[in-house]
Amino acid sequence: MAASARSEVVIADVFARQTTSLNGKWHVIVDPYDTGYFDYRHVPYDESGKVTGGFALDKPAKDKTDLVEYNFDTSPTLKVPGDWNSQDEKLFYYEGSVWYRTKFDVKKSAPDHRLFVYFGAANYEADVYLNGKKLGKHIGGFTPFAYEITKLVKAKNNSLVVRVNNNRHVEGVPTVNTDWWNYGGLTRDVLLVETPATFISNFKVQLKAGTTNTIEASVQLDGADKEQPVKIALPKLQVAAEVKADAGGLAQFEFSSASLKLWSSASPTLNDIEISGGEDQLKDRVGFRSITTSGQDILLNGQKVFLRGVAIHEENPLRGGRAWSEADAKLLLGWAKQLGCNFVRLAHYPHNEHMARLADEMGIMVWEETPVYWTIQWTNADTLANAKKQLNDLIARDQNRASVIVWSVANETPVSEARTKFLKSLVDEARALDGTRLVSAAMEVRGDPNDANHKIVDDPFGEFTDLCSFNEYVGWYDGLPEKIDHIHWSIKYQKPVFISEFGAGAKQGFHADATTRFSEEFQADVYKRTLPMLEKIPGFSGCTPWILCDFRSPKRPLPGIQDGYNRKGLIGSNGRKKAAFTVLQNLYGDKAKADAAK
Repeated sequence: MAASARSEVVIADVFARQTTSLNGKWHVIVDPYDTGYFDYRHVPYDESGKVTGGFALDKPAKDKTDLVEYNFDTSPTLKVPGDWNSQDEKLFYYEGSVWYRTKFDVKKSAPDHRLFVYFGAANYEADVYLNGKKLGKHIGGFTPFAYEITKLVKAKNNSLVVRVNNNRHVEGVPTVNTDWWNYGGLTRDVLLVETPATFISNFKVQLKAGTTNTIEASVQLDGADKEQPVKIALPKLQVAAEVKADAGGLAQFEFSSASLKLWSSASPTLNDIEISGGEDQLKDRVGFRSITTSGQDILLNGQKVFLRGVAIHEENPLRGGRAWSEADAKLLLGWAKQLGCNFVRLAHYPHNEHMARLADEMGIMVWEETPVYWTIQWTNADTLANAKKQLNDLIARDQNRASVIVWSVANETPVSEARTKFLKSLVDEARALDGTRLVSAAMEVRGDPNDANHKIVDDPFGEFTDLCSFNEYVGWYDGLPEKIDHIHWSIKYQKPVFISEFGAGAKQGFHADATTRFSEEFQADVYKRTLPMLEKIPGFSGCTPWILCDFRSPKRPLPGIQDGYNRKGLIGSNGRKKAAFTVLQNLYGDKAKADAAK
């Protein structure tokens, strides 16, 4: 990256801060050949020397630093947040670069305050420029990033330009081969964030391990004057503490409350928390709970819990396109609650922040995942650094969400020594950043060559995870539904067994007998047979059937049936529920009653 680019900064709890939304219609230029990166020697000039078209860098293209922009005001617009694929039919299959531009004015509340531009996500690479100066490049399509712009902004007519490119890369995370739609664009909120000169950049508040009423907290200040008093208060618990931050701006706390009530799915208790450091003040709502394992049991607050879940992709089937808003989160998690879920798997990448925040309120436990998917360049150091950066960004954003109980580092990765070493490094990273949650991944199953009904789970990566979690598709990719009744398992690890995927495809509204593939009856039969089979596995502790809603995938072109959708949803791409929705709803209802009676 060029020397003039700025470093990304962490800004925790962004929705509680003083912000100005930059959402809305942005002017765009679609640039499939990346000709926006002109060498200054090749910019088109007229006889007077004036640039007549396009937009260009004022230094050679290899530097990609300062930007000179032209003609955005006459270009079409796209909505931000939003993906370009679902907004313009000409861009439906488009993969490449789109240049976005918006303008804004600034009026700070105090002369010494700082300003940042914050992006909830941009898929997949984003080059960001303000008033012609490059702020930086962010890589990774699903995590937030921000840059300080205090010294670059003007009072009026600031120009913010972002080149977003969603090309897939063999060295990327994810890599070129995925089974979901590669939505491009500024897909989440874009905000101007104003802070005091010294501000709270991040904080962590959690229940101390092994206790039921002791709270641990840390607060990180950012600014020239970091050694300032930091205060934490939880008014409902009638507790408060004050500590002076050290030279690095870190303040650490520990205090107890006899009246602390723990968060759970049955009682999702949240506490108002107030944090101040210097002139900066933040408010949030946090829950306190413990999540551990003991033998083959998952324990929430020391009590055995069964995870009645469903997997979710970040799409809104009613509107179409990438889901991003609080309303989208309410829709998707509301359907999960109707199913009887106390758990969801947010696959196969970090979803928007509203999902975890709303899950806190609704009492839904959450599995969050990084997009290490299928085949990755396991020996590429840059690929590993990329995966770690995305994991770091996710944990920094959601570490205070009580609902998040699992960090998942991968999905369906073929076994090899290099892959296991790569994933072990991610597990170590997750535990170093946050030791209060379970770490896992969706592993695969192998068959017994001597017995078609014998399934074996002995993935060497299972040695390093807290859960023995894996995907299985008996009855869909492996035989017909009747085969499910005869399956038996050998599992190497004495850990809680979690089935991260099972299911079958069905086109909503297509009815036939239970042996006709893609009929609602076929899918419902797979569900009726699968859960009783899984119940026979020692340590079976939960599952997330695949998947809540049909979602777009270019790998699923079957005309008249799939039409570019993965049809394994319990809800169709039209928002209507399939027969299997009711089947799972009833099975989960029976399971919840049986567990409550124990």
